[in-house]
Amino acid sequence: MRKVRPLTVHHLNELLLVCSLVLLVAVAAVRLSSRSGLPTLLLYLGMGVALGTDGLGVTFDNAELTQVIGYAALVVILAEGGLGTKWREIKPALPTAAALSTAGVAVSVGVTAAAAHYGVGLDWRQALIIGAVVSSTDAAAVFSVLRKVPLPKRLTGILEAESGFNDAPVVILVVAFSSQGAIDPWYLMIGEIVLELAIGAAIGLAIGWLGSYALRRVALPASGLYPIAVMAIAVVAYAGGALAHGSGFLAVYLASLVMGNAKLPHWPATRGFAEGLGWIAQIGMFVLLGLLVTPHELADDIWPAVVVGLVLTVVARPLSVLVSTTPFRVAWREKALLSWAGLRGAVPIVLATIPMVGEVPDSRRIFNIVFVLVIVYTLIQGPTLPWFATRLRLEETEGTADLGIESAPLERLRGHLLSVSIPKDSRMHGVEVAELRLPPGAAVTLVVRDGSSFVPLPSTVLRRGDELLVVATDPVRDAAEQRLRAVGRGGKLAGWLGTGGG
Repeated sequence: MRKVRPLTVHHLNELLLVCSLVLLVAVAAVRLSSRSGLPTLLLYLGMGVALGTDGLGVTFDNAELTQVIGYAALVVILAEGGLGTKWREIKPALPTAAALSTAGVAVSVGVTAAAAHYGVGLDWRQALIIGAVVSSTDAAAVFSVLRKVPLPKRLTGILEAESGFNDAPVVILVVAFSSQGAIDPWYLMIGEIVLELAIGAAIGLAIGWLGSYALRRVALPASGLYPIAVMAIAVVAYAGGALAHGSGFLAVYLASLVMGNAKLPHWPATRGFAEGLGWIAQIGMFVLLGLLVTPHELADDIWPAVVVGLVLTVVARPLSVLVSTTPFRVAWREKALLSWAGLRGAVPIVLATIPMVGEVPDSRRIFNIVFVLVIVYTLIQGPTLPWFATRLRLEETEGTADLGIESAPLERLRGHLLSVSIPKDSRMHGVEVAELRLPPGAAVTLVVRDGSSFVPLPSTVLRRGDELLVVATDPVRDAAEQRLRAVGRGGKLAGWLGTGGG
C-alpha cells in the first residue's frame, strides 16, 4: 500500500504561491474580458485547461472533490446574486420566473433529451441527464452579463429570478436520473420536487427574516463583522435547507434576497465583501473545472455537443419560454430576448460531475459534451446579447442615479447614522437642507465637500459629490431614507410631483 505523504508547511507555501498567482492572473483577465467582450468564465476555464494534463502537466481527476467545491462555490454565487437583487424589480416578474423555472425546465429537458437520444444516439438515461444538466441557466453568467446590458427592469427581474430559482429543480432531476436502479415515475418525481422546493423556500425565508431582524437591532463592535455575519446567515440557510431534505440552493437565494432588501447596517461594505467572495468562488470553480477536463479526449464529442446545443438554443429554450409565458402578458420582443438570454456557464459543468460521482455509464462522455456545449454557445450568446437587445430595441436608458445610503445603528441612543452620497445625476443638487423636509427626529448634522466637513445651515445648498451625515431616531429611520431617496429622484418638489422613494 502506497504511503501518503503528510502535508507540510513547504507544501502550503507552494500552494499559496500558485493560488495567489492564479488569482492575480484571473483579476487581470477580467480587464481583458471587459475590453474584448469575451466572457470571463471562458478565460478561467482556459486557465484551468492550461494548468492541466495537456498544459503544464498538473494531474487532477477527482470528480467528487470538484463537485463538493462546485456546490460550495454555487452557494456563494447564489448568495451574492440574492443580496444584489432588488425586490421591487423582481416582484412583478416572480410568476413568470417561477413558470420558467418549473414548466420551462420540464419542456427544455424533454426536447433536449430527445435531441440527445435521436440525434446523437445516447441511451435515454444519459440523454435525460444531459437534458437536465444543460436546462439550468447559470446565475454567475446571468448576473455578470446583466450588469453590462441596460435591459428593462422587468426583463432583468425575470432573468435574475429564473437563474436563482431553476438550480433547485434541475439538481433534483440530475440526482434522480443519476441514481442506480430504475427512475421513479414522473408523478413521484414532481411530488419530490414540489416538496423540496417548499421546504427550501420556507427555511430560506425564515432564516433570512430572522437574520435581518437580528442584524438591524444588534450593534456589532466592528463594521467589518456585518458582511461576515450576512454571508454566514446565507450559508446557514443553505445547510439548513439541505439537511431538512429541502432545496438548499433555493433556501440560500431566498435568504439572501430577504437580507438584501432589509436595509441592513453598513450595506455597501457588505455588498462589496459578497461581490469579492463571488469572484473568488467563480475563479476557483472555473479553474478547477478546467483542470478536470482532458482536452485531447474532446475531439469525438464536439459534433454531438454542437447538435445538442443547437437544439437547446434554437428549439428547446424558445419553446420553454413560449410555454411558460403564455399565461402572462409578455411581448414578442421580450420573448425573443428571454429565449436568447438563457446563458449557460459553470452550473451545467458542475452538475455534469454528479453522474461521474454516481458512476453512471458514459459519464465521462456526458461531462465532455456538456463542457464543449458550454464553451461553444457561451462564445456565441454572451457577446451577442447586447447586440441582440439593441436590435430588438429593448435597451433601457439610464435614469436618475439613486443615492448611496449606508446605515450604522446607534444602539444606546436608539438611533441611526445615515451616510448619504449625492451622485452626479441626482436631483438633490441645488436643494437647500431645509427643503429636504425630513421627518421630525431626523436632521442633517454634517456635510463633507471637497475633502472638508462643516455643519450645515438650513439654507446650505447641497451639491453633486457631497456626503451627508443624517442622524435619525429609530421610529423615523425608514421615513427619513424614503424622503431622501424621493428628493434624490424628484428634487425639492418630490412630494407634490408624486416621486416615490422606494
